[in-house]
Amino acid sequence: MYLSSKIKNLSTKIWALAIIIVLFFTNVSNSNASEEKHEKEKFNAGEMIIEHIADAYEWHIMTIGETHVSIPLLVILIDEGKLVTFCSSKFHHGLESYEGFKISHEGKYKGKIVKLSTNEKGEEIESRPIDLSITKLVLSLFIGVFLIGWLFISISRSYRKRGMAAPKGMQSLLEPIIIFVRDDIAKSSIGEKKYQKYLPYLLTIFFFIFLNNLLGLVPFFPGGANLTGNIAVTLTLAVFTFVITTLSGNRAYWTHIVNAPGVPWWLKIPVPLMPIVELVGVFTKPFVLMVRLFANITAGHIIALGFISLIFIFGEMQPALGYGVSVVSVIFYVFMGLLELLVAFIQAYVFTLLSALYFGMAIEEHHHAEEHH
Repeated sequence: MYLSSKIKNLSTKIWALAIIIVLFFTNVSNSNASEEKHEKEKFNAGEMIIEHIADAYEWHIMTIGETHVSIPLLVILIDEGKLVTFCSSKFHHGLESYEGFKISHEGKYKGKIVKLSTNEKGEEIESRPIDLSITKLVLSLFIGVFLIGWLFISISRSYRKRGMAAPKGMQSLLEPIIIFVRDDIAKSSIGEKKYQKYLPYLLTIFFFIFLNNLLGLVPFFPGGANLTGNIAVTLTLAVFTFVITTLSGNRAYWTHIVNAPGVPWWLKIPVPLMPIVELVGVFTKPFVLMVRLFANITAGHIIALGFISLIFIFGEMQPALGYGVSVVSVIFYVFMGLLELLVAFIQAYVFTLLSALYFGMAIEEHHHAEEHH
């Protein structure tokens, strides 16, 4: 509980700092653009940060002058029952349309592929086809799954060959982490008799979150994607924990939710106040898991990119000022990188620990407590 409260406080502070930085960058950029009109487009820190943490139909590598270097990805659409596939390079970095499709730059479909058509008045309208494209985050997900599969398959083969001999290489690196998850998370939270049933899932989510957190800190391909900072990914992980907890709940678990022993009757009848509170808690637990991981990882990326943006913002004001600020920005960026390394492990640990605690609460027997009451 102490660790959880400290992490919540850290998350709140990071979010507040991130919002202040983004607003400051955006306001400075906008004010400069209105006061001084240059032929060259002003640097927009807000857009740059959003582009880096959001999903995309291509994997941007770098920009050299006016040339954008990126990895095109596969676009898969289902439009009016027909399968449409092509390479995202046909959009020319989102500047052109292809076969009636384009990437919308405004409105409710901003950043998404839309189909262009005209209505009876001759006005151009946008409609959203079924989109199954391989986006940047999807490719990052595949890379993470491949790395996890390769790591554990190779370790499994090493155990078969070496038996009980001392581990070497990657086996010696990951074995302490596996033992840590087994003994300090699974056993202590679920119990020695039933922890093995849930250990594969706990190991999977721990290494999935941890590995993708680390990949998100790498500034070049195949890293740099904000996978664990995407709300859809954290929602999916939280739903898995919620489903397993719900299906694992025994009679004592549901009895304590619907009719908790030891609670005064006037909190149950005529208004079932406590049962309602307990049922709400069933859904808020996975919601907290989802938001905590999403907020901490996304905020870390925003702050790190914010420090880099300072160089370009002050450089537009005065080149010498940009060089001076770059020293401070790089120092803070390195500091944030080291802090995010710690956060990468902590967030994987907290998500796995809370999931194990929920499983332990769902299967815990309450015979002695019921007899006492």
